[in-house]
Parts: sequence; structure tokens; C-alpha cells
Amino acid sequence: MDKKAFFSICAILMLAYSSVFAQVEQPTKPFELINLERHQFKFDLLYPGLSYELGLFKNQSVSTSLGLALATYQEGWAYGLAMNNRYRYYHNFKRRIRMDKNVSGNSGNYIAAAQAIFFSQLRIDTNIEGPSDFNMGFYGMAYGVQRTYPKGFNFNVELGVGYYRGDGVPSGYGPLFGFNFGWVATKRKSRKPAFEP
Repeated sequence: MDKKAFFSICAILMLAYSSVFAQVEQPTKPFELINLERHQFKFDLLYPGLSYELGLFKNQSVSTSLGLALATYQEGWAYGLAMNNRYRYYHNFKRRIRMDKNVSGNSGNYIAAAQAIFFSQLRIDTNIEGPSDFNMGFYGMAYGVQRTYPKGFNFNVELGVGYYRGDGVPSGYGPLFGFNFGWVATKRKSRKPAFEP
């Protein structure tokens, strides 16, 4: 499967999944954020770094982070600072509310279009053969779980797959796995679930 076909399939699946939920859950206002935080800034502690998540629509957000990360695919691995970008769709806020569970701090499960950029200048180590100044990008899909607790502590776990595009080294497919523990520095909405009018 070539990369254009892979990205086309990922985009179609993401749009189909979002449209199914959009038909079931129509927001009362186009840009209303019922349970999603408008802004969430986090210090990542396990793999030191910074994260920012911006709520766009009812259950959708974009996030970016800069921190230590590992890229691994059939050509080898690279470890160092990377920029991770996500477009997230949280799919279980209503279920968590029905079960009287916390949804503040974007505590929910999501699917995401995922991108990561591994910069040669910020790389710590690698076993990939090639020039020392190679860069690498990751493009794929991920499923994630995020929870934020009353004192602001937060964990995020992601699992996915995608295409690693090498700049100066061979490209290929590989997994995405992420786990991070951090602290949310921004004020969060009430822990009490919000209900739609």
C-alpha cells in the first residue's frame, strides 16, 4: 500500500466516524463547548515537555506538545525531542456523564489524526543508518485515553499506527505508542458533569 492510499483510508475513516457521531449529537450552538476545555496547558513530567490543547467544537480539539519521544519502524529507531500534533475527537463524554464520572480537564477517550516531527538537531540517539542530519515525520491515526484528576495531575495513553517519512533516510510504516504523566496548569471546568439543554 502506498502512502497516498494509506492517508486516504485514514481520512475517510476519520470523517465517517465523526459524521456518525455528528448526526447523533447535534450541538445547540455551532461552537459550544459543553464539557471540553477551551484551553488546557500541561507540563509533561514523565517525558519532560510542554503540551497545549485547544477546544474547537463540542467534542473536538487540536493539541501540540514538545517533548522527548521515540520513533520506531522497520529501519530502526530514533530518540529525542519531537513535536507531536493531534486532531482529537472525544467520543465518550455522554457515557461518562451518565455514569457520573469526571469529564473536566478533557477526561475522555478519543480518536486522533496524529503527526510528529523528529528534528535532527534535537535527536539524542538513533540506530538508523544515514546522514547525521536526517529528519523524520510521522503521519497516522491513534486511539487515546486522557484523565485529569482534582489536583490537576493528568495521564495520557495513545496507541496507533502510521507512516514514518524519512528526510535523508528510508521511509516506512510503524507503530505509535505514547504514555505521559503531567500536571495541568490551567483552570478546569467543574468536576460536575454538564448537561445539554
